[in-house]
Amino acid sequence: MFINTAVFREKRVRGRIAWACLLCAWGRLAAGGVAAEARTDGSEGLLSVRVAKAAMERWPHGHIAAKNAEATWGFEPGIVLCGMNAVWSATRDRRYFDYLLDSVDQFVAADGSIRTYDARAYSLNNILIGRQLLTLYRATGEEKYRKAADALHQQLMRQPTTASGGYWHEEATPNLMLLDDEFMFAPFLAEYAVMFRQPGDLEVVTKQFRLLAAHAGDAKTGLLYHGWDASRSRAWVNPDTGDSATLWSRGMGWYLMALADTLPWYAKDSAGRAELLGIFQRIAAAVIRAQDADSGLWLQVLDKPGIQGNYFESSSAMMFVYALEKGVRLGYLPAAYGASTARAWKAMRTRFVRSKPGGEVVITGTVTHIALGETPADNGTYDYYLHAPVASDDPKGVGAFLLAATEMELAGRKFAAVRAAEASR
Repeated sequence: MFINTAVFREKRVRGRIAWACLLCAWGRLAAGGVAAEARTDGSEGLLSVRVAKAAMERWPHGHIAAKNAEATWGFEPGIVLCGMNAVWSATRDRRYFDYLLDSVDQFVAADGSIRTYDARAYSLNNILIGRQLLTLYRATGEEKYRKAADALHQQLMRQPTTASGGYWHEEATPNLMLLDDEFMFAPFLAEYAVMFRQPGDLEVVTKQFRLLAAHAGDAKTGLLYHGWDASRSRAWVNPDTGDSATLWSRGMGWYLMALADTLPWYAKDSAGRAELLGIFQRIAAAVIRAQDADSGLWLQVLDKPGIQGNYFESSSAMMFVYALEKGVRLGYLPAAYGASTARAWKAMRTRFVRSKPGGEVVITGTVTHIALGETPADNGTYDYYLHAPVASDDPKGVGAFLLAATEMELAGRKFAAVRAAEASR
């Protein structure tokens, strides 16, 4: 059963669809989504909904770019759409599905070609919106979404790799693997593997996580360095390991979210799932240890609390909260971690969420640009990370906030239901 998007566009009444049809068509539950427990009652007051509405007003019709700038296919709209997808799942509000549709349809033509996408760049940043292609294909049955997803899959099958089989970040950065990239491609490739019966793709996914866990790890903290140069040829990497110099918080956030979103696609009895679950649990424990005891947040450079200028960055905290809370919900992580996410969630709302006089919600304190290895200046030093520009309502912060908020709001509803049941006894 599919949603007829042609009817949507001709009549401009997309909301008049059968939600039972939509939700049956959608496979989010298979990926550990929250749709089955979502409620629309009182959703307008949820912080996730308020931030999502502000984002749709700021970037109307899915035009997720600076005002008067061209929207381009890439990871910044990709992370916002991941957040919107989560809000849609949590509220079942058709406005968020419409927004996904508008956002993707500005790029994807009837033949499945993708405007502004350059497959020859072999950039893993270009894969993230692929997750929305799979959502829309499930919901509508339109072949253009599958064709576009197939094009991204073909890129991954041809992606340049290190000698050990690790995906390069892009063609322009030979032999460089980044933590960020796991979120960009791994959940998409795992979902694609299940949807289209490509079990070998899951082995590829497992290998990518394995290589970074093995080569980018810091023995002292259990955390991972932002990048690993398999050639050890760059001047700014550790010549003995190939690792970059810094334990960057958002890099860890991307990697941890990737594990949380990829694991649900593995069969419970598979060796790949057992391996990824072990990595997830080890990395999550290291992230919990790195949480600041006083604030409940995480520093921009995770292991250097004494460095002058080190500070609490918003998007990394949001990513950690999302991944840790989802891990608790799905039984991957100890329930006790919920206390850490609750502390961070409270601190995030106090420090990084602002309301304008008109009621619009603003997400503050997000680093806007880190591009390790892209140019000689992108050298991964402490100063590089500590002096990166910071802004409000950056797409990375907004998208990560929506993911964290939907998880924490679900946890709050569960807690309230338990308390209500106890009170009625």
